[in-house]
Amino acid sequence: MPSEAQCDEQGALLLVAGQWQNGVAAFPVLDKYHGNVIGRAQRASQAQVAAAVAAAAESFVRQPLAPYRRFQILQRASELIESRRRELVATIVAEAGFPIADAENEVTRAVQTFLTSAEEAKRLVGELVPLAGAPGAAHRMGFTLRVPRGVVCGITSFNSPLNMVAHKVAPALAAGNTVVIKPPQATPLSAARLMEILIDAGLPPTHASLVQGPGAEVGAWLAADPRIAFYAFTGSTAVGQGLRQAVGMRPIALELGSLSPTVVCDDADIARAVPRCLNSGFRRAGQACTSIQRLYVQRGIQERFLEALLAAARQLKVGDPHDPATAVGPMISEAEARRAEEWVEAAVAAGARRLCGGARRGALLPPTILADVPAGERVICEEIFAPVMSVLPFDDLGRVIADMNALPYGLAAGIFTRRIDRAMDLARKLRVAVVHINESSSSRVDMMPFGGVKASGIGWEGPKYAMREMTEERLITLSLSEEEAT
Repeated sequence: MPSEAQCDEQGALLLVAGQWQNGVAAFPVLDKYHGNVIGRAQRASQAQVAAAVAAAAESFVRQPLAPYRRFQILQRASELIESRRRELVATIVAEAGFPIADAENEVTRAVQTFLTSAEEAKRLVGELVPLAGAPGAAHRMGFTLRVPRGVVCGITSFNSPLNMVAHKVAPALAAGNTVVIKPPQATPLSAARLMEILIDAGLPPTHASLVQGPGAEVGAWLAADPRIAFYAFTGSTAVGQGLRQAVGMRPIALELGSLSPTVVCDDADIARAVPRCLNSGFRRAGQACTSIQRLYVQRGIQERFLEALLAAARQLKVGDPHDPATAVGPMISEAEARRAEEWVEAAVAAGARRLCGGARRGALLPPTILADVPAGERVICEEIFAPVMSVLPFDDLGRVIADMNALPYGLAAGIFTRRIDRAMDLARKLRVAVVHINESSSSRVDMMPFGGVKASGIGWEGPKYAMREMTEERLITLSLSEEEAT
Protein backbone atom coordinates (compact mmCIF):
# COMPACT_ATOMS: atom_id res chain seq x y z
CA MET A 1 0.00 0.00 0.00
CA PRO A 2 1.26 3.51 -0.74
CA SER A 3 1.78 5.97 2.04
CA GLU A 4 -0.54 8.93 2.65
CA ALA A 5 0.81 10.66 -0.43
CA GLN A 6 3.43 9.46 -2.80
CA CYS A 7 3.19 12.97 -4.27
CA ASP A 8 3.52 15.18 -1.22
CA GLU A 9 6.41 17.60 -0.80
CA GLN A 10 8.77 14.61 -1.11
CA GLY A 11 7.64 14.10 -4.70
CA ALA A 12 5.72 11.79 -7.01
CA LEU A 13 7.25 8.35 -7.24
CA LEU A 14 7.01 5.90 -10.12
CA LEU A 15 4.63 2.95 -9.83
CA VAL A 16 6.38 0.02 -11.46
CA ALA A 17 5.48 -3.67 -11.07
CA GLY A 18 3.28 -2.86 -8.10
CA GLN A 19 5.98 -0.94 -6.22
CA TRP A 20 6.50 2.79 -5.66
CA GLN A 21 10.04 3.55 -6.82
CA ASN A 22 12.54 6.33 -7.30
CA GLY A 23 13.73 6.95 -10.82
CA VAL A 24 17.10 7.89 -12.23
CA ALA A 25 16.57 11.55 -11.34
CA ALA A 26 13.94 13.93 -10.02
CA PHE A 27 12.48 17.03 -11.65
CA PRO A 28 10.69 19.89 -9.87
CA VAL A 29 6.96 20.53 -10.10
CA LEU A 30 6.12 24.21 -9.76
CA ASP A 31 3.16 26.13 -8.43
CA LYS A 32 2.08 27.76 -11.69
CA TYR A 33 1.22 31.07 -10.03
CA HIS A 34 3.79 31.52 -7.26
CA GLY A 35 6.60 29.65 -9.02
CA ASN A 36 7.78 27.78 -5.93
CA VAL A 37 8.57 24.08 -5.97
CA ILE A 38 5.62 22.06 -4.64
CA GLY A 39 7.06 18.62 -5.26
CA ARG A 40 9.59 16.57 -7.18
CA ALA A 41 8.57 13.86 -9.58
CA GLN A 42 10.77 10.92 -10.44
CA ARG A 43 12.08 10.45 -13.95
CA ALA A 44 11.87 6.88 -15.23
CA SER A 45 14.74 5.05 -16.86
CA GLN A 46 14.26 3.01 -20.00
CA ALA A 47 14.57 -0.15 -17.92
CA GLN A 48 11.82 1.04 -15.55
CA VAL A 49 9.51 1.84 -18.45
CA ALA A 50 10.11 -1.65 -19.85
CA ALA A 51 9.50 -3.18 -16.41
CA ALA A 52 6.24 -1.25 -16.04
CA VAL A 53 4.96 -2.57 -19.36
CA ALA A 54 6.15 -6.11 -18.59
CA ALA A 55 4.36 -6.13 -15.25
CA ALA A 56 1.13 -4.85 -16.82
CA ALA A 57 1.35 -7.50 -19.56
CA GLU A 58 1.90 -10.29 -17.04
CA SER A 59 -0.84 -9.01 -14.73
CA PHE A 60 -3.30 -8.99 -17.65
CA VAL A 61 -2.68 -12.70 -18.20
CA ARG A 62 -2.36 -13.86 -14.58
CA GLN A 63 -4.96 -11.72 -12.79
CA PRO A 64 -7.97 -11.19 -15.06
CA LEU A 65 -10.76 -9.35 -13.28
CA ALA A 66 -14.37 -10.41 -13.71
CA PRO A 67 -16.74 -7.64 -14.83
CA TYR A 68 -18.38 -7.33 -11.42
CA ARG A 69 -15.01 -7.03 -9.70
CA ARG A 70 -14.05 -4.26 -12.13
CA PHE A 71 -17.32 -2.53 -11.24
CA GLN A 72 -16.57 -2.78 -7.53
CA ILE A 73 -13.06 -1.35 -7.86
CA LEU A 74 -14.05 1.52 -10.12
CA GLN A 75 -17.08 2.41 -8.01
CA ARG A 76 -14.92 2.43 -4.90
CA ALA A 77 -12.36 4.60 -6.71
CA SER A 78 -15.09 7.13 -7.53
CA GLU A 79 -16.02 7.24 -3.85
CA LEU A 80 -12.39 7.74 -2.81
CA ILE A 81 -11.93 10.57 -5.31
CA GLU A 82 -14.91 12.32 -3.74
CA SER A 83 -13.66 11.67 -0.22
CA ARG A 84 -10.27 13.18 -1.12
CA ARG A 85 -11.73 16.14 -3.00
CA ARG A 86 -10.05 18.79 -0.86
CA GLU A 87 -6.59 17.31 -1.33
CA LEU A 88 -7.11 16.80 -5.08
CA VAL A 89 -8.43 20.33 -5.59
CA ALA A 90 -5.41 21.80 -3.81
CA THR A 91 -3.08 19.71 -5.98
CA ILE A 92 -4.77 20.78 -9.22
CA VAL A 93 -4.83 24.47 -8.28
CA ALA A 94 -1.11 24.41 -7.51
CA GLU A 95 0.31 22.24 -10.28
CA ALA A 96 -2.03 23.30 -13.12
CA GLY A 97 -2.83 26.88 -12.11
CA PHE A 98 -6.58 26.24 -12.29
CA PRO A 99 -8.81 28.54 -10.26
CA ILE A 100 -10.57 26.72 -7.42
CA ALA A 101 -13.89 26.52 -9.28
CA ASP A 102 -12.22 24.86 -12.27
CA ALA A 103 -10.34 22.45 -10.00
CA GLU A 104 -13.57 21.54 -8.20
CA ASN A 105 -15.20 20.83 -11.56
CA GLU A 106 -12.22 18.67 -12.55
CA VAL A 107 -12.72 16.50 -9.47
CA THR A 108 -16.48 16.29 -9.96
CA ARG A 109 -15.99 15.14 -13.53
CA ALA A 110 -13.41 12.53 -12.52
CA VAL A 111 -15.89 11.08 -10.03
CA GLN A 112 -18.44 10.77 -12.82
CA THR A 113 -15.94 9.28 -15.26
CA PHE A 114 -15.11 6.50 -12.82
CA LEU A 115 -18.74 5.95 -11.84
CA THR A 116 -19.86 5.72 -15.47
CA SER A 117 -16.98 3.37 -16.28
CA ALA A 118 -17.95 1.17 -13.34
CA GLU A 119 -21.49 0.90 -14.63
CA GLU A 120 -20.33 0.17 -18.18
CA ALA A 121 -18.03 -2.61 -16.91
CA LYS A 122 -21.16 -4.67 -16.13
CA ARG A 123 -22.72 -4.30 -19.57
CA LEU A 124 -19.91 -4.59 -22.10
CA VAL A 125 -21.48 -6.86 -24.71
CA GLY A 126 -21.35 -7.73 -28.38
CA GLU A 127 -24.35 -8.32 -30.61
CA LEU A 128 -26.33 -11.11 -32.22
CA VAL A 129 -25.47 -11.68 -35.87
CA PRO A 130 -28.47 -13.03 -37.87
CA LEU A 131 -26.65 -15.77 -39.77
CA ALA A 132 -29.89 -17.71 -40.12
CA GLY A 133 -31.03 -15.12 -42.62
CA ALA A 134 -28.55 -16.37 -45.22
CA PRO A 135 -29.59 -19.11 -47.72
CA GLY A 136 -28.99 -22.54 -46.28
CA ALA A 137 -27.92 -21.21 -42.88
CA ALA A 138 -31.10 -21.58 -40.87
CA HIS A 139 -29.24 -23.97 -38.53
CA ARG A 140 -26.52 -21.44 -37.73
CA MET A 141 -26.29 -18.59 -35.29
CA GLY A 142 -23.59 -16.06 -34.53
CA PHE A 143 -22.71 -13.41 -32.00
CA THR A 144 -19.80 -11.12 -31.18
CA LEU A 145 -17.84 -10.70 -27.98
CA ARG A 146 -15.87 -7.69 -26.77
CA VAL A 147 -12.46 -8.96 -25.69
CA PRO A 148 -9.90 -6.80 -23.82
CA ARG A 149 -6.82 -5.96 -25.86
CA GLY A 150 -4.19 -6.26 -23.10
CA VAL A 151 -1.94 -3.39 -22.02
CA VAL A 152 -3.38 0.08 -22.66
CA CYS A 153 -0.95 3.01 -22.63
CA GLY A 154 -2.39 6.41 -21.75
CA ILE A 155 -0.40 9.58 -22.46
CA THR A 156 -2.08 12.72 -21.16
CA SER A 157 -1.87 16.51 -21.30
CA PHE A 158 -1.52 19.16 -18.58
CA ASN A 159 -4.83 20.91 -19.21
CA SER A 160 -6.93 18.25 -17.44
CA PRO A 161 -4.49 16.69 -14.98
CA LEU A 162 -6.98 14.43 -13.18
CA ASN A 163 -10.00 13.81 -15.38
CA MET A 164 -7.98 13.23 -18.53
CA VAL A 165 -6.08 10.48 -16.74
CA ALA A 166 -9.43 9.12 -15.55
CA HIS A 167 -10.64 8.96 -19.16
CA LYS A 168 -7.67 6.74 -20.07
CA VAL A 169 -7.53 4.58 -16.94
CA ALA A 170 -11.18 3.95 -16.01
CA PRO A 171 -12.48 2.70 -19.39
CA ALA A 172 -9.34 0.60 -19.91
CA LEU A 173 -9.82 -1.17 -16.58
CA ALA A 174 -13.59 -1.42 -17.07
CA ALA A 175 -12.95 -3.27 -20.33
CA GLY A 176 -10.62 -5.74 -18.63
CA ASN A 177 -7.27 -4.30 -19.66
CA THR A 178 -4.24 -3.25 -17.63
CA VAL A 179 -2.77 0.25 -17.96
CA VAL A 180 0.47 2.18 -18.12
CA ILE A 181 0.06 5.94 -17.67
CA LYS A 182 2.49 8.68 -18.61
CA PRO A 183 1.34 12.11 -17.37
CA PRO A 184 2.92 15.39 -18.51
CA GLN A 185 5.95 16.74 -16.69
CA ALA A 186 4.12 19.96 -15.86
CA THR A 187 1.32 18.21 -13.90
CA PRO A 188 2.37 14.74 -12.67
CA LEU A 189 1.04 14.96 -9.11
CA SER A 190 -2.67 14.49 -9.83
CA ALA A 191 -1.95 11.31 -11.78
CA ALA A 192 0.13 9.93 -8.90
CA ARG A 193 -2.67 10.61 -6.45
CA LEU A 194 -5.12 8.85 -8.75
CA MET A 195 -2.89 5.77 -8.89
CA GLU A 196 -2.86 5.71 -5.09
CA ILE A 197 -6.64 5.85 -5.08
CA LEU A 198 -6.92 2.92 -7.50
CA ILE A 199 -4.73 0.70 -5.34
CA ASP A 200 -6.62 1.77 -2.22
CA ALA A 201 -9.82 0.84 -4.07
CA GLY A 202 -8.61 -2.74 -4.46
CA LEU A 203 -6.98 -2.76 -7.89
CA PRO A 204 -4.15 -5.31 -8.09
CA PRO A 205 -1.05 -3.05 -7.93
CA THR A 206 0.49 -4.60 -11.03
CA HIS A 207 -2.64 -3.75 -13.05
CA ALA A 208 -1.62 -0.07 -13.24
CA SER A 209 1.78 1.51 -13.73
CA LEU A 210 2.86 5.15 -13.65
CA VAL A 211 5.97 6.39 -15.45
CA GLN A 212 7.11 9.99 -15.70
CA GLY A 213 9.66 11.96 -17.64
CA PRO A 214 10.15 13.87 -20.91
CA GLY A 215 7.61 12.95 -23.54
CA ALA A 216 10.18 12.76 -26.32
CA GLU A 217 12.08 10.18 -24.29
CA VAL A 218 9.56 8.18 -22.24
CA GLY A 219 6.90 8.45 -24.93
CA ALA A 220 9.30 7.05 -27.52
CA TRP A 221 10.12 4.08 -25.29
CA LEU A 222 6.43 3.36 -24.78
CA ALA A 223 5.67 3.63 -28.50
CA ALA A 224 8.45 1.15 -29.30
CA ASP A 225 7.31 -1.52 -26.83
CA PRO A 226 5.44 -4.24 -28.76
CA ARG A 227 3.71 -5.50 -25.61
CA ILE A 228 1.44 -2.45 -25.56
CA ALA A 229 -1.78 -3.30 -27.40
CA PHE A 230 -3.52 0.10 -27.50
CA TYR A 231 -2.56 3.75 -27.12
CA ALA A 232 -4.77 6.61 -25.92
CA PHE A 233 -3.10 9.99 -26.43
CA THR A 234 -4.18 13.58 -25.82
CA GLY A 235 -1.90 16.37 -26.97
CA SER A 236 -0.73 18.30 -29.99
CA THR A 237 -1.46 17.22 -33.54
CA ALA A 238 2.23 17.08 -34.41
CA VAL A 239 3.09 14.74 -31.53
CA GLY A 240 -0.01 12.64 -32.14
CA GLN A 241 0.89 12.15 -35.79
CA GLY A 242 4.38 11.06 -34.82
CA LEU A 243 3.02 8.61 -32.25
CA ARG A 244 0.63 7.10 -34.77
CA GLN A 245 3.48 6.46 -37.18
CA ALA A 246 5.62 4.96 -34.41
CA VAL A 247 3.04 2.41 -33.22
CA GLY A 248 2.44 1.00 -36.68
CA MET A 249 -0.57 -1.28 -37.07
CA ARG A 250 -1.52 -1.21 -33.40
CA PRO A 251 -4.78 0.64 -32.68
CA ILE A 252 -4.68 4.13 -31.22
CA ALA A 253 -7.07 6.88 -30.15
CA LEU A 254 -5.84 10.44 -30.64
CA GLU A 255 -7.40 13.59 -29.19
CA LEU A 256 -5.48 16.40 -30.84
CA GLY A 257 -5.59 20.09 -31.67
CA SER A 258 -8.47 22.25 -32.81
CA LEU A 259 -9.75 25.69 -33.76
CA SER A 260 -13.13 25.16 -32.17
CA PRO A 261 -15.73 27.69 -33.37
CA THR A 262 -18.93 28.84 -31.77
CA VAL A 263 -21.58 30.56 -33.87
CA VAL A 264 -24.07 33.10 -32.51
CA CYS A 265 -26.95 33.70 -34.90
CA ASP A 266 -29.15 36.79 -34.99
CA ASP A 267 -32.04 34.93 -33.33
CA ALA A 268 -29.91 33.59 -30.46
CA ASP A 269 -30.80 34.01 -26.81
CA ILE A 270 -28.01 36.46 -25.97
CA ALA A 271 -28.49 36.10 -22.23
CA ARG A 272 -27.83 32.37 -22.64
CA ALA A 273 -24.99 32.66 -25.16
CA VAL A 274 -22.83 35.29 -23.41
CA PRO A 275 -21.93 33.41 -20.20
CA ARG A 276 -21.40 30.17 -22.10
CA CYS A 277 -19.10 31.80 -24.64
CA LEU A 278 -17.24 33.60 -21.88
CA ASN A 279 -16.71 30.38 -19.97
CA SER A 280 -15.69 28.48 -23.07
CA GLY A 281 -13.12 31.03 -24.11
CA PHE A 282 -11.51 31.74 -20.77
CA ARG A 283 -11.94 28.85 -18.30
CA ARG A 284 -8.68 27.07 -17.63
CA ALA A 285 -7.07 30.17 -19.19
CA GLY A 286 -8.32 29.06 -22.59
CA GLN A 287 -6.19 25.94 -22.44
CA ALA A 288 -8.71 23.40 -23.68
CA CYS A 289 -8.87 21.84 -27.12
CA THR A 290 -12.50 22.95 -27.38
CA SER A 291 -11.99 26.52 -26.10
CA ILE A 292 -13.58 29.08 -28.40
CA GLN A 293 -10.95 30.61 -30.66
CA ARG A 294 -13.18 31.72 -33.52
CA LEU A 295 -16.40 33.34 -32.30
CA TYR A 296 -18.69 33.93 -35.27
CA VAL A 297 -21.41 36.52 -34.57
CA GLN A 298 -24.12 37.36 -37.09
CA ARG A 299 -23.80 40.97 -38.07
CA GLY A 300 -27.34 41.97 -37.09
CA ILE A 301 -26.68 41.38 -33.39
CA GLN A 302 -22.95 41.96 -33.28
CA GLU A 303 -23.10 45.27 -31.43
CA ARG A 304 -25.57 44.08 -28.75
CA PHE A 305 -23.79 40.78 -28.26
CA LEU A 306 -20.33 42.32 -27.98
CA GLU A 307 -21.53 44.93 -25.51
CA ALA A 308 -22.80 42.19 -23.20
CA LEU A 309 -19.77 39.93 -23.75
CA LEU A 310 -17.24 42.68 -23.07
CA ALA A 311 -19.08 43.84 -19.95
CA ALA A 312 -18.97 40.29 -18.59
CA ALA A 313 -15.33 39.75 -19.58
CA ARG A 314 -14.20 42.88 -17.77
CA GLN A 315 -15.74 41.58 -14.56
CA LEU A 316 -13.56 38.45 -14.54
CA LYS A 317 -10.94 38.49 -11.82
CA VAL A 318 -7.54 37.47 -13.12
CA GLY A 319 -4.81 36.40 -10.74
CA ASP A 320 -4.01 33.97 -7.97
CA PRO A 321 -5.88 30.69 -8.55
CA HIS A 322 -5.71 29.97 -4.82
CA ASP A 323 -8.13 32.91 -4.29
CA PRO A 324 -11.75 31.67 -4.51
CA ALA A 325 -12.73 34.88 -6.32
CA THR A 326 -10.33 34.29 -9.21
CA ALA A 327 -11.93 33.26 -12.51
CA VAL A 328 -8.85 33.17 -14.76
CA GLY A 329 -5.51 31.97 -13.48
CA PRO A 330 -2.10 31.62 -15.08
CA MET A 331 -1.28 29.69 -18.19
CA ILE A 332 0.86 26.59 -17.77
CA SER A 333 4.09 28.59 -18.10
CA GLU A 334 5.38 32.07 -18.73
CA ALA A 335 6.84 30.88 -22.03
CA GLU A 336 3.41 29.80 -23.26
CA ALA A 337 1.85 33.08 -22.12
CA ARG A 338 4.59 35.00 -23.90
CA ARG A 339 3.99 33.05 -27.12
CA ALA A 340 0.25 33.79 -27.01
CA GLU A 341 0.94 37.46 -26.28
CA GLU A 342 3.23 37.62 -29.32
CA TRP A 343 0.48 36.22 -31.53
CA VAL A 344 -1.96 38.81 -30.20
CA GLU A 345 0.50 41.68 -30.70
CA ALA A 346 1.23 40.50 -34.24
CA ALA A 347 -2.51 40.52 -35.03
CA VAL A 348 -2.92 44.00 -33.55
CA ALA A 349 0.05 45.25 -35.55
CA ALA A 350 -1.60 43.84 -38.68
CA GLY A 351 -4.82 45.79 -38.00
CA ALA A 352 -6.84 43.79 -35.47
CA ARG A 353 -8.64 45.68 -32.70
CA ARG A 354 -8.15 44.60 -29.09
CA LEU A 355 -11.59 44.99 -27.52
CA CYS A 356 -10.42 43.83 -24.12
CA GLY A 357 -7.25 42.45 -22.62
CA GLY A 358 -4.05 43.97 -21.38
CA ALA A 359 -0.43 43.48 -20.54
CA ARG A 360 0.82 40.04 -19.62
CA ARG A 361 2.14 39.55 -16.08
CA GLY A 362 4.39 36.53 -16.03
CA ALA A 363 2.19 33.53 -16.91
CA LEU A 364 -0.98 35.61 -16.49
CA LEU A 365 -2.52 36.69 -19.79
CA PRO A 366 -5.73 38.69 -19.27
CA PRO A 367 -8.81 37.49 -21.16
CA THR A 368 -8.45 38.97 -24.62
CA ILE A 369 -11.10 39.59 -27.28
CA LEU A 370 -10.06 40.69 -30.75
CA ALA A 371 -12.04 42.02 -33.70
CA ASP A 372 -11.19 42.81 -37.33
CA VAL A 373 -8.46 40.16 -37.37
CA PRO A 374 -6.88 39.99 -40.84
CA ALA A 375 -7.12 36.65 -42.62
CA GLY A 376 -4.03 34.54 -42.17
CA GLU A 377 -3.12 35.76 -38.68
CA ARG A 378 -1.99 33.02 -36.32
CA VAL A 379 -4.61 33.92 -33.70
CA ILE A 380 -7.32 32.56 -36.01
CA CYS A 381 -5.39 30.04 -38.10
CA GLU A 382 -3.37 28.11 -35.50
CA GLU A 383 -4.38 26.72 -32.11
CA ILE A 384 -3.50 29.45 -29.61
CA PHE A 385 -4.38 27.49 -26.42
CA ALA A 386 -4.74 30.70 -24.43
CA PRO A 387 -7.51 33.02 -23.16
CA VAL A 388 -7.89 34.72 -26.54
CA MET A 389 -11.05 34.86 -28.69
CA SER A 390 -11.41 36.49 -32.08
CA VAL A 391 -14.84 37.78 -33.09
CA LEU A 392 -15.67 37.21 -36.74
CA PRO A 393 -18.87 38.79 -38.12
CA PHE A 394 -20.91 36.90 -40.69
CA ASP A 395 -24.03 37.36 -42.77
CA ASP A 396 -24.52 33.86 -44.13
CA LEU A 397 -24.06 30.58 -42.27
CA GLY A 398 -22.70 29.02 -45.44
CA ARG A 399 -19.65 31.27 -45.16
CA VAL A 400 -18.95 30.02 -41.64
CA ILE A 401 -19.20 26.41 -42.80
CA ALA A 402 -16.85 27.07 -45.71
CA ASP A 403 -14.34 28.87 -43.46
CA MET A 404 -14.18 26.08 -40.93
CA ASN A 405 -14.16 23.25 -43.46
CA ALA A 406 -11.14 24.85 -45.13
CA LEU A 407 -9.12 24.41 -41.91
CA PRO A 408 -7.27 21.18 -41.08
CA TYR A 409 -9.06 20.69 -37.73
CA GLY A 410 -12.47 19.28 -36.87
CA LEU A 411 -13.16 18.68 -33.18
CA ALA A 412 -16.21 20.48 -31.78
CA ALA A 413 -18.45 23.42 -32.58
CA GLY A 414 -21.30 25.27 -30.93
CA ILE A 415 -24.23 27.21 -32.38
CA PHE A 416 -26.74 29.46 -30.65
CA THR A 417 -30.01 29.80 -32.56
CA ARG A 418 -33.74 29.29 -32.13
CA ARG A 419 -34.04 27.94 -35.68
CA ILE A 420 -33.59 24.19 -35.89
CA ASP A 421 -33.05 24.37 -39.67
CA ARG A 422 -30.00 26.58 -39.15
CA ALA A 423 -28.65 24.37 -36.42
CA MET A 424 -29.06 21.19 -38.44
CA ASP A 425 -27.61 22.78 -41.58
CA LEU A 426 -24.42 23.51 -39.66
CA ALA A 427 -24.46 20.11 -37.95
CA ARG A 428 -24.74 18.26 -41.25
CA LYS A 429 -22.27 20.28 -43.27
CA LEU A 430 -19.53 21.29 -40.82
CA ARG A 431 -16.73 18.69 -40.73
CA VAL A 432 -16.39 18.34 -36.98
CA ALA A 433 -17.07 15.35 -34.74
CA VAL A 434 -19.27 17.14 -32.17
CA VAL A 435 -21.88 19.88 -32.63
CA HIS A 436 -23.59 21.48 -29.63
CA ILE A 437 -26.84 23.34 -30.26
CA ASN A 438 -27.43 26.26 -27.87
CA GLU A 439 -24.20 25.41 -26.07
CA SER A 440 -20.63 26.47 -26.77
CA SER A 441 -17.94 24.35 -28.42
CA SER A 442 -16.50 23.33 -25.04
CA SER A 443 -19.71 21.86 -23.65
CA ARG A 444 -19.01 18.30 -22.53
CA VAL A 445 -20.63 15.62 -20.41
CA ASP A 446 -18.18 12.86 -19.57
CA MET A 447 -20.44 9.97 -20.57
CA MET A 448 -20.89 11.26 -24.13
CA PRO A 449 -18.75 10.17 -27.11
CA PHE A 450 -15.97 12.66 -27.76
CA GLY A 451 -13.41 12.76 -30.54
CA GLY A 452 -12.29 14.56 -33.66
CA VAL A 453 -11.98 14.32 -37.43
CA LYS A 454 -9.31 15.56 -39.82
CA ALA A 455 -6.22 16.70 -37.88
CA SER A 456 -8.17 16.79 -34.61
CA GLY A 457 -7.79 13.06 -34.08
CA ILE A 458 -9.20 9.59 -34.48
CA GLY A 459 -11.19 7.34 -32.15
CA TRP A 460 -13.58 8.15 -29.32
CA GLU A 461 -13.45 8.98 -25.64
CA GLY A 462 -16.33 8.71 -23.18
CA PRO A 463 -16.35 5.50 -21.10
CA LYS A 464 -18.75 3.39 -23.18
CA TYR A 465 -17.17 4.48 -26.45
CA ALA A 466 -13.58 4.27 -25.27
CA MET A 467 -14.25 0.73 -24.05
CA ARG A 468 -15.20 -0.28 -27.58
CA GLU A 469 -11.91 1.18 -28.80
CA MET A 470 -10.03 -0.65 -26.06
CA THR A 471 -11.51 -4.06 -26.87
CA GLU A 472 -11.38 -6.35 -29.88
CA GLU A 473 -14.59 -7.59 -31.48
CA ARG A 474 -14.63 -11.36 -31.93
CA LEU A 475 -17.21 -13.27 -33.96
CA ILE A 476 -18.46 -16.63 -32.67
CA THR A 477 -20.57 -18.90 -34.88
CA LEU A 478 -22.51 -22.01 -33.84
CA SER A 479 -23.79 -24.76 -36.12
CA LEU A 480 -26.82 -26.23 -34.36
CA SER A 481 -27.50 -29.16 -36.70
CA GLU A 482 -25.38 -31.63 -38.63
CA GLU A 483 -27.78 -31.41 -41.55
CA GLU A 484 -28.26 -28.33 -43.64
CA ALA A 485 -31.60 -26.78 -42.88
CA THR A 486 -33.90 -25.67 -45.59
